[in-house]
Amino acid sequence: MNHILWSTMDFKKLFKSSIVGLLLLLAVGCQETNPQLHTLQGGAFGTTFSIKYFHSDKLDLSVGVDSVINAVNQSMSTYWKDSDITRINQGDSTQITDAMLQDVYKLAQRIHQESGGYFDPTIGVLRNAYGFGDEKPLARIDSLTLDSLMTYVGFNKVKLNSDGTISKAHPQIYFDFNAIAKGYGIDRIVSYMKSEGLTDFLVELGGEVYASGTNIERNSPWITGIEAVDSNLEVRGLQAKVSLQDLAMAASGNYRKFRVDPNSGKRYVHTLNPLTGSAETSDVTSATVVAKTCAEADAYATTFMALGLAKSKELLSRISGVEAYLTFAVGDSTAVYYSPGFEPLLRD
Repeated sequence: MNHILWSTMDFKKLFKSSIVGLLLLLAVGCQETNPQLHTLQGGAFGTTFSIKYFHSDKLDLSVGVDSVINAVNQSMSTYWKDSDITRINQGDSTQITDAMLQDVYKLAQRIHQESGGYFDPTIGVLRNAYGFGDEKPLARIDSLTLDSLMTYVGFNKVKLNSDGTISKAHPQIYFDFNAIAKGYGIDRIVSYMKSEGLTDFLVELGGEVYASGTNIERNSPWITGIEAVDSNLEVRGLQAKVSLQDLAMAASGNYRKFRVDPNSGKRYVHTLNPLTGSAETSDVTSATVVAKTCAEADAYATTFMALGLAKSKELLSRISGVEAYLTFAVGDSTAVYYSPGFEPLLRD
C-alpha cells in the first residue's frame, strides 16, 4: 500500500494557497457587488438629458444612447427635414414606417379611442397655426379659418396599412407625435440600457423620467419631484416628491407653456382640443402621470390637460396601470387631485 506523507511545511503551503485563493474570490465578489454611480449628460429632442446608473465599471453608454436618439429622430421628428414623418407630412404616400413609428402610431390610436378623441396626433396643422409647431403661425385665426383647419384633423382620416405605409384622407393632414415621441425615446434608451445588463438607473429627459431598480447608494427607490405650478425658470420649487421603482413619470402643464399673439394680445396655451380646435385652457393646470412606460405617461399627461378634471377622473377609473396627480383651478386658487394609486408613491 502506498502512503502519502504530509510534512508540516506541506500543510502550511496548502493553507497559505487556500487563503490567497479565498481572498481573491472575496475581492472579485466585492468588485461585482459594489457598483459605483455614474452619470451621462447631453442633449436630445430639443432639451437635455441626465442618466444616472450603477455599474462596477465605467461603462461607456454615450455612443449607444446617441444612436437611439438619432434613430427616434429619423423616424418621427417633425424638426428633421428628412425624417420619415416629415416625408409623410409632405404627402409621400410611399414612405414605409419603421417599427418605432408603428409602435407610437398604435399606442396613440389606443389612447385616442380611450379618451374619446381628446388625444390625437393629427393636430399638427393646428399646432403650426397657433405657433406651437415647426412652421410659422397664422397671423389670424377666426371661425372660418378654424373650420378649414379642422378638415385636416381627425385620427379617423388616416390609416396605417399592412405594408407599413400610411394613407391620409387629405394630403394636408400633418402628424405631430411630439406629445408621445419624447417619452417613447426614453423608453428606447431604457431598453438599450437593459440590453447592456444595467438594472439600477434613472433616465431623465426634459423633466420626464424612468426609474429602474433602486438607488443603491441610498438603498431605496428613486425619488423625483413634481414641479410647483408657481415655479419660475430660475428657482424651480417642488410641489411633491414621488418614489419610483420600475416606473415612468411624465408631466404637462399650461402654467408656463403659452404664446401671446403680438397683434391681438390673446394668450394661447399649448394644449389643444382636437374636437374643437380650441387652444384655450381647461381647468386642469398641470398633469403628472405615472405608468409602466414613458410613452404612455407622456401621452396621458397631454390627454388629461385637454380633458379637464371631471373627464380625467372618469378616464382614470376605466384604465389600469396609469396613475395621475392633477392640479386644477378653483377660482383664483389651485387645488390638487391624485388617483388612489398615486398616493402610495408620495413622499414627505
